[in-house]
Amino acid sequence: MYLKRIEIQGFKSFANKIVFDFHNGITGIVGPNGSGKSNVSDAVRWVLGEQSAKQLRGGNMQDVIFAGTELRKPLGFAYVAITMDNSDHKLDIDFEEITVSRRLFRSGESEYMINGSACRLKDISELFFDTGIGKDGYSIIGQGQVDKILNGKPEERRELFDEAAGITKFKRRKGLALKKLESERESLIRVNDIITELEKQVGPLERQAKVAKEFLNLREELKTYDVNSYIMEYDSISQNLNEYKKREKLLSDDLNDAKEALEKSKVDYENITVDLKKIDEELDEVKNIRSSTSIRLQEVTSNIEILKEQINSENRNNEGLSLRNENIDSDIEKKKRELESLEEEKAFLQKKLKEATETESAILVELEDIDKNTNELIEKFESLRQTSEEFTSKNADLRAKKERYKGILEQVRLRKSQMTQRLLESKTGQNTLEIKIAEEDKNLVAINDAINKAKAEREELKNTNESIHAEITRFSKVASDLQIKYQRESARLTSLKNIAERYDGYGNSIKKIMETRDRIGGIHGVVADIIITSKDYELAIETALGGRIQNIVIDSENTAKILIEYLKKNKYGRATFLPLTSVRNSTFSNKEFLKEKGVIGIASDLVEYDKAYQNLVGSLLGRIVVIDNIDNAIAFEKKFRYEYRVVTLDGESLSPGGSISGGAFKGAGNLLGRKREIDEVEAEISELLKNYTDANDKMEAFEEKRTFIDKKLDENRRNNQDLIIEKNNIEHRKSSLVEKLEEFRAASISVQKDFENIDNELLEIENETKILDNTLINVGEDFGKVGQDIESLEKEIQNQRTKREDIVNKLNSLKIEKAGISQSLEFSDKNVSRTKVDMETLISEKSGLKGRAEDIIKNINEKNLRIEEEQKTVQELSQRIEELKKKEEELTLFKDTKSKTQIKIFENRDTYSDRVSLLDRDLYRLKGQIEKSEERISERTNYMWNEYELTYNSSLELKTDMGMSLNDIRSQIQGLRTKIKALGNVNVNAISDYNEVSGRYELMKRQHSDILEAEGTLIKIIEELDMAMKRQFAEKFDEIANEFNEVFKELFGGGSGKLALEEQGDMLEAGIAIISQPPGKKLQNMMQLSGGEKALTAIALLFAIQNLKPSPFALLDEIEAALDDSNVDRFAKYLHKLTDHTQFIVITHRRGTMVSADRLYGITMQEKGVSTLVSVNLIENELDN
Repeated sequence: MYLKRIEIQGFKSFANKIVFDFHNGITGIVGPNGSGKSNVSDAVRWVLGEQSAKQLRGGNMQDVIFAGTELRKPLGFAYVAITMDNSDHKLDIDFEEITVSRRLFRSGESEYMINGSACRLKDISELFFDTGIGKDGYSIIGQGQVDKILNGKPEERRELFDEAAGITKFKRRKGLALKKLESERESLIRVNDIITELEKQVGPLERQAKVAKEFLNLREELKTYDVNSYIMEYDSISQNLNEYKKREKLLSDDLNDAKEALEKSKVDYENITVDLKKIDEELDEVKNIRSSTSIRLQEVTSNIEILKEQINSENRNNEGLSLRNENIDSDIEKKKRELESLEEEKAFLQKKLKEATETESAILVELEDIDKNTNELIEKFESLRQTSEEFTSKNADLRAKKERYKGILEQVRLRKSQMTQRLLESKTGQNTLEIKIAEEDKNLVAINDAINKAKAEREELKNTNESIHAEITRFSKVASDLQIKYQRESARLTSLKNIAERYDGYGNSIKKIMETRDRIGGIHGVVADIIITSKDYELAIETALGGRIQNIVIDSENTAKILIEYLKKNKYGRATFLPLTSVRNSTFSNKEFLKEKGVIGIASDLVEYDKAYQNLVGSLLGRIVVIDNIDNAIAFEKKFRYEYRVVTLDGESLSPGGSISGGAFKGAGNLLGRKREIDEVEAEISELLKNYTDANDKMEAFEEKRTFIDKKLDENRRNNQDLIIEKNNIEHRKSSLVEKLEEFRAASISVQKDFENIDNELLEIENETKILDNTLINVGEDFGKVGQDIESLEKEIQNQRTKREDIVNKLNSLKIEKAGISQSLEFSDKNVSRTKVDMETLISEKSGLKGRAEDIIKNINEKNLRIEEEQKTVQELSQRIEELKKKEEELTLFKDTKSKTQIKIFENRDTYSDRVSLLDRDLYRLKGQIEKSEERISERTNYMWNEYELTYNSSLELKTDMGMSLNDIRSQIQGLRTKIKALGNVNVNAISDYNEVSGRYELMKRQHSDILEAEGTLIKIIEELDMAMKRQFAEKFDEIANEFNEVFKELFGGGSGKLALEEQGDMLEAGIAIISQPPGKKLQNMMQLSGGEKALTAIALLFAIQNLKPSPFALLDEIEAALDDSNVDRFAKYLHKLTDHTQFIVITHRRGTMVSADRLYGITMQEKGVSTLVSVNLIENELDN
């Protein structure tokens, strides 16, 4: 077996599809750093199932997908496939050639395949067991694996040796066996728990089953008596009902005649009432029209007055326009005169500008003559100045000497002055320092006051903080208590919901039916699911419903058949069904009894339900009366001769015939209150959450306050520190000032001594200065003559320059004057233009005034026409008002006539109404008797249906000739009910429940035995695996150690290499130490070797394993990088030696390894970020043997 091919596409830098074909021998993969060579080994490791992105040098698994470059888009998947030649069938699979592939999409989906068929990673791992091939095997070795061998802990080298020793598959089997053992032990715990629970149930259920059987026998006997009692009572009541209904028909006919007469009088009364209403409406309409017409008349009259006022206003506007027209003519004349004056001013300015230009030209000519004369004088001046400079040089030497003396004199005088100044400054400084020291004393007092104030403020903040902390602690406790309550109530809510969902408290048959509601359909729920009542009425309603509360509401009789067949087939027991299509509403027609003492209402009126269940609720509760307590209930039944079924709020039940049931309920009960209780708990949880949120909010508010106070405290502390620092600074400054004051006083004494020696030094320097002054006088006389000539020329040059400046000033003044004239001329042009525009505006306005005057006259004429029209309207409106007054009087008269007729009809209606009331009362009494009879029949019929699901016709089939009177039968029934009642609450389902639980108990006991047996078997398998692994590992480890020593000697040219197990209790978990002794060195561990020695030692170990258990192929990724050239040659030579049984693919950049390869693949990155493949066939290199 060998590796034939690697296909890579979209994996890391291999954007395009790349195919590597391999043969036996050594294949080298070369290329520059960063070209993607190592991505080939990553690809092989990945396709064999590597799950760690870190091992593949990535952050997450999607990083292996080509991410794109500046020129290429990212790919959506990565694909790698390796093809193996399996002609020797070394792999346990029936194929000559095996291709293993892996594909990963950017969406995260991944797939593994073997020969194109989807498989699991587990299948690939198992395929290569004990071959050395795999992500953790020794067929793929990179620098990371070499480092792990070199630098890893001894126990971390176990994987390599386990694979080489061939115990990996045993370890895997042991792991699976341990997991299965753990699973079996968990199952054993669960089974023990179930058995314990079932043992608690079996005994009570057995006792309940016995009671249930006795109950069923008594109930069957009671059924026989109930059937005969029902038929006898039904026949008797039916006969009486026929007589009542004949009398009812006669009374009904008389009542209908009386009602017809009454209805006719009502219709007549309503008709005349309608007529009167119409008259009132018409009368109101006439009044409204007259009122609106009057208002309109006032509006028109007012409009006429407004129009007249507008005409007067227009006349006044016209007079104003005439006056404005005259003013405009006057303004136009003024503008004409102003324009003539401006034109004259403009001409004068143009003349002045011309004269100024001519004067400017003459001045420029004069300025040229002065510049010429000045230049000639300057030439003479330069000649004399040179002579003067010679005298100046000599004079300068003398003066320099004098200046030196003068400098010395000044220095001495300066020293004297400085001493004087120092004395003065010393006195002044002493005074200043004394003042500053006094100021610092004041500052110290102030800073101490500030420190004390900050301390007081800090104490106050601390007290406030303690109060806030107490509040936070209090609200934290409140929140904690609320959270505990919330968790407790949440657990309670979960428990209640689970109880409701499991239908705890219901019979087994009910539970089984409710489990099928989603599959079978047509099931609405049990009776308790479809009605809701308040907590006060729950016990009464549950008592009223009795066992019927567990009846199942369904849509039709067909569904009932299906469910009954389901119960029979599975032997789940019996259940009662209420088809909505067949149940009939049953209510009281006469409800006078509701006024009796203690009566709360009819049971059906005290519950809430969907309208779809109205008939159902009526049939169950429509003829049951709810009374507050048993005393009122007994009084009520006595009054009505025990004709009604009555329940009390405390759960007592009074049946027709006189039986009374009561006492305490056993078991959970309260099936009806479950929904209400769940709602209450949910409301309680909601309130707890609200209070918890409020407590947290308050706690957070106090936390914010505490944060604020803490911040204030920090500010106070910082401020206090600043004050203390400032206090220290003040004290330091004061200390410095005191020291300076002492220095000033000492300096004053020293200066006073130096001051006495200065005067002698000054006298000597002044004598030397007088001698130099005489010499300077002689030189100065000669220099004075030359100076006079120079001074004369300077004056003449200065005169010429002064004259030039005067001319330049005159020229500048002329330019300024010329600029002013130009500006005045420009302003004059603007005034002329503006005056012309003003004249045009006035002329335009005069033209507009004429048009406005014409508009005013037109408006006046239009308003006069509107006044004439409005006056006509006034006449029409006045006439309309008179007509409306007349119509109003006619309608008032007609209304009075109709009202008299209405009174007469009302009197007749009262007579008919009295007749109807009399007949209705008689009929009501008769119907009450009929209703009582029907109610009794209905009550008995409902009882038979609810108790036995029997109708009258089906009861006839069960009737027997008992030879007893109705009273005797009732006595027997009462005796049987007493016996049944003595049994207490009976769980009829206990029989089936007992059979089910006892069967399950036996099954669990058998499972318990099976699990114990399986546990023993697994422990034995694990022990056998441990023994086999230890035996095989010990044998193989010695072989590997010996082979490692031989390979080590060959690669190092001597020395020795050893392997040793660390001393631990378990050989299979012990770490492995590598000890190396290169030639000429002492025996030492790996950490003491050089980098090259470490690498060669690791290579020796890998080659030793390959010798003992060759893998079909080996992919080596730059494992020889740390070796020097001579060791690379040894590595390459030994590699060739191993090619007899192993195919090698070597990723390298070492020349010695390249030379030894039979074939080279070149990896380049001609396009940035994209690796490409270059294939090179080489001549086989011969190696020295």
